[in-house]
This record gives sequence, structure tokens and C-alpha cells, in this order.
Amino acid sequence: MKKIIIILMLSLGVQLVAQQDAQYTQYMYNTLSINPAYAGSRGALSLAGLHRSQWVGLDGAPTTQTFNIHSPVSERVGLGFSVVNDEIGNGTNQDTYFDASFSYTVPVSLNGKLSFGLKAGGHLLNLDFNRLQNFNPSPTTLQESNIDNKFSPNFGAGIYYHSERFYAGLSVPNFLETQHFDDSGSNSFIATDRMNWYLISGFVTDLSYDWKFKPTVLFKAVDGAPLQADLSANFLYREKLTLGAAYRWSAAWSALFGYQLSDKLLLGLAYDREITELGNSSFNDGSFEIFLRFELLTKYRKIVTPRFF
Repeated sequence: MKKIIIILMLSLGVQLVAQQDAQYTQYMYNTLSINPAYAGSRGALSLAGLHRSQWVGLDGAPTTQTFNIHSPVSERVGLGFSVVNDEIGNGTNQDTYFDASFSYTVPVSLNGKLSFGLKAGGHLLNLDFNRLQNFNPSPTTLQESNIDNKFSPNFGAGIYYHSERFYAGLSVPNFLETQHFDDSGSNSFIATDRMNWYLISGFVTDLSYDWKFKPTVLFKAVDGAPLQADLSANFLYREKLTLGAAYRWSAAWSALFGYQLSDKLLLGLAYDREITELGNSSFNDGSFEIFLRFELLTKYRKIVTPRFF
């Protein structure tokens, strides 16, 4: 019970701790979830889904699912839709984010393009303390007030530069800082959704005829929490098989695997091992991710060509 409460508090945040967005090890495949300017950049109708189980073996540990779909609708305009479901405590706390994205792209060089993106959507918060084990409600405890589908609107923006071999993006997925659990007696809040800043970049270079090297980096910053840095190095073999490793600064090491099952379907897997005190716990078997992406060609991309990002 104590472990679940601690994790729940870390997930929701407290007065002095900012709430961060869900994290992904395979962020290089899940860019639309953090940057609306990515919409339509692959030149195809792209559908992607991701599932993450964090700290497997710990009862009530977080799980995250994402789904996004995006496509170009003209030479310069892209549209997308994204859903993120984040759950902790065996359904005690459930956050569902959904938004629509719009991007406008302008050529800035022979191969380079710069995209500007906007997104608008909302957040549904569910909190059910009755799902906690050994829960004994007390009328004096603020946290015990359940919440049922509390809606909060939000909007975000981003910019994204990409060429055939390089990309970089800066984004703020949510600008509005929603406050939850207002305690009118002390005019304070138990949790506040903070603005999360994302900086993402990567490139691809040839090592040989068969092998390509794809390093990527993601920085995430939010007021009241340490800077998060993810570094990854993927090796692509014959544009089919991907093998790689990643490091989340002062948090975890990761192994990555990907396989292009067909021209349309990509499978990605990832495993994280914590290097913190939590990672050495007997009840924590690490974190797992599975990713699938399915794509259909459009009139803006009529032939099968590699899209590395």
C-alpha cells in the first residue's frame, strides 16, 4: 500500500514537484505525441501505436498506451490525431490526452524543410481511491475525493526541421497549466500540470553499404523537476533490422530492437533497466515497450523510399 501511494504521488505531483508527461524509450518513432509539427512529415498516411509497461513486477506500476495517425493533405499541410492513455495504481489514477494537430511546411533549402505545428485537445482525469488495497476513507483527507472524467482543455505548438538525413524539433505539447485538487481552505493545489519543453534531434549516416548509424537525442525540461536527457544509438542493417542502445541520464539503460516487417509495417521493441535505487529492488523487473507503425502511400509519396525519421 505504501509503495502504491508513493508512486501515485510521484505520478500526480505535489505542491513542490511538477508533473511531467509520460516518457518513451522509442521516442524517435513517437514524435507526433510530443511535436505537432511532425504531422504529415513522412509523406504517407501513418498509423502508430505504442504500449509501455513500466517497472514490471511492481503492483500498481504505470502503464502507457499511445495511438496516433497523421498524413499530408496537400504539398505543405499535414493533419494528425493523437491519443495518450496513462494509468497508475491499477486504475487508481488514469489520464487520457487527446488532440488534433496541424502543420504547415515550407522548403528552406534544396532538401531541407521547416514545419510549424499547432495542436488543440483536452485531458480527462479519473481518480478512484477505492481501487487502492486496504483503503480506509477518512473525511478529513483531501486526496480521497474521487474524480470522474474531469475535462481540461489545452493546446500546444512546435517547430520541426527535417531533411533526408537530419532532423531537429522544439515543442511545448501543452501550454495551459491546469491545477487539480483545489483545497479552498488553504488556497493550494495537490497537483499542477506544468509546461513540458521538448528538444529532439537525430541524423543518419552510412557506415558501409549495408549498415547505417542513427543517433538521436531528446531533452525534456519542466519547471520544478530535473532536466531529462535521453541519448540513443541505433544501427540499421539493410534498412530492415535495427539494433541499438540508449541511456536516460541518471535513470536507466535501454536496449532497442526494430524490424521492418514489410514496406508498410514496422515493429519496435525496447527494454529499460533502472540504474537508480528502484532498479535494484527485487520487485522491479525493468520496463518494456512495444511499437507498431503501419503506413500507406499517398499521392505525395508515390514510391517506396526510406523515411528514416
